[in-house]
Amino acid sequence: MTQLNVFGRTLRAARALSARGTGRRKQRKRPLARLARRPDYPRAGRSGWRRWVPSWRLVLGSALMFTATLATVVGIAYARTEIPDDLNAFATQQDTVYYWADGTPMARTGWVSRQEMPLSKIPEHVRWAVLAAENADFYSDHGISTQGITRALWRTVGDGDTQGGSTITQQYVKNVYLTQDQSFSRKFTEMLLAVKLDRQLSKDKILQEYLNTSWFGRGTYGLQRASQAYYGKEVTQLNASEGAFLASLLKGASLYDPAVNPRNRERAVARWSWTLDRMVEIGRLSKAERARYTTFPDPKPPHRSSDAGGQDGYLVQLAESYAKRAGHISDARFDLGGYQIYTTFEKPRMTALTRSVRDARRELDPKQRKADRFVRFGAASVAPDGRILAVYGGPDFERQAFNESNAGTVPAGSAFTPFVYAAGLQHGVAKLRDAPRTTVVPSTVYDGDDGTPVMTPEGPYWDRSGKMVKGENDGDVSYGDISLHSAMTKSANAPFLQLGMDTGLKLVRSTAEASGLLPSSFGPPVPAFAMGNSTPSAIRMADAYGTFAAHGVHMDPYSVRKVTRNGEPVRLDLPRPRRAMRSDVADEITSALSRPFVSNGTASATRLAVKAGTTEDDTARWYVGYGPAASTAVVVYRMDLTKSLAPLPLKGLAGTPENDGKLPVSIWKSYTEATTK
Repeated sequence: MTQLNVFGRTLRAARALSARGTGRRKQRKRPLARLARRPDYPRAGRSGWRRWVPSWRLVLGSALMFTATLATVVGIAYARTEIPDDLNAFATQQDTVYYWADGTPMARTGWVSRQEMPLSKIPEHVRWAVLAAENADFYSDHGISTQGITRALWRTVGDGDTQGGSTITQQYVKNVYLTQDQSFSRKFTEMLLAVKLDRQLSKDKILQEYLNTSWFGRGTYGLQRASQAYYGKEVTQLNASEGAFLASLLKGASLYDPAVNPRNRERAVARWSWTLDRMVEIGRLSKAERARYTTFPDPKPPHRSSDAGGQDGYLVQLAESYAKRAGHISDARFDLGGYQIYTTFEKPRMTALTRSVRDARRELDPKQRKADRFVRFGAASVAPDGRILAVYGGPDFERQAFNESNAGTVPAGSAFTPFVYAAGLQHGVAKLRDAPRTTVVPSTVYDGDDGTPVMTPEGPYWDRSGKMVKGENDGDVSYGDISLHSAMTKSANAPFLQLGMDTGLKLVRSTAEASGLLPSSFGPPVPAFAMGNSTPSAIRMADAYGTFAAHGVHMDPYSVRKVTRNGEPVRLDLPRPRRAMRSDVADEITSALSRPFVSNGTASATRLAVKAGTTEDDTARWYVGYGPAASTAVVVYRMDLTKSLAPLPLKGLAGTPENDGKLPVSIWKSYTEATTK
């Protein structure tokens, strides 16, 4: 090897040796900081559905992050939440004004009242009746209930209902600081305020304010006014039984006050009994004391201090109920007042209808004739577009709050037959099982003889008592074969009893319902259904006949056209028109019922459609008629409200049997004469 080769090798070795650790060799540089790794999801190295199953590390990490975020958000929200200085305006209640259709004032109401009462003066058994019913753990909770929140959240997620789960502290916060809005944000704010208030005020102070600001119905806030309104006594005089009933009203007076609805009494008794048992369960009422309270403490009838007496009281009642429903206004909020209710009632029509009924009453002599006792008159006049123009609700709202024009208590009788006729014309008939339906026209002939058996595809119809059902005409008159048009004109009942069976009672019912009668008023689906075993109110009957006047287009009756509060409009869900039957069907009903209007014994050129109605047991007499401007229904019946809602016979009314059906006719004619001049 030459010296040159040796030198070259040595030089290359030296260079290689010096290169070690100098950075000349390529080395992987370490990053200054590791980048965050992307979550392994979907999971690598897995296949199928296993790729989408998160690892326990991912689940735990996500849960911890969610919990930390939620705790931070709640903590910040709690720190920033302040208890408002201003309470809701219970002390600044306003009157609510009702207006006639022409815009002039009709009535003014302002009956909200509240009176402070120190907790020390509220009997302990009354306090614990409320706590037992609403929040037995009040003195141990922290303003909110974990179980209640969970239940409320579940309802919110499940069906959008944010109610439920509130402690007394939460209810107090909602009553005096917040609105009745059922949004999630309101519920969240309510819980934060409840926790903060629980830390700042004593439990006794919160309970005292809650009992003094809660709404108990009948326009009252607080136990003191509630005690006076329902029992006519101071709260200091209440016993545990009465306290248990008042506690039930916190769930909603509209559900538990017997004066609002007769059905409320059953609910109130059940809630009252449960509350007393609950007091025993939590050790706040002995079994011996509980045994003393076996009779439900019925409250006194309400006394409404307003200028809405006479017939105006019934109008206010109808308008208030409709405004709340159509405007989505709670009872408690409505009682704060400040509303302007613009009604559909026309003062001249109200005056005429009231005078007509009072004139008819003069023909009665309850002192001398037993048949003239407990006589009641219901009347209503409704425009074809659904506006309630006038009603007669009773002798005086201050003496009788029961509204006879809006009561579904007596059967419609033969006044129901126009809906049977309309159903037959609209849908046709099928006289044989599974046979195709055939068309019905006004000239279609039926057997009009009195006592004609009602037929089915299998033969005569037998009732449950084994009696063959037969058609009966007023006065036992037989008409032989008669067209449906003539049968309607002459009020022959037998053909329509059979027509109802041939058409199908379900279709008759659907036609009547589409025309405006309420499903809750319908009677059982037996042949008598075609003869009016249903019990519509005078308002609904007038409205349903108005569908014929409107050529088959129906509008639900309404009594309020506009509502404002302190000048700001309140959105109303007013009814919309919908077609109930073909126009030719409605016009045929009008044609069959039309006749010259007789005024003062003289037939005029004006033709109006009218129909009298009688019942099989003679417990009600109807007279319904309509023209282009209005449909008016009048019903006369007897009922002793102090005993039951069962109607009494009309035989001998106003002196002789011949006068039984004259009163509703005279009322209708007198009213129509006054309003068509």
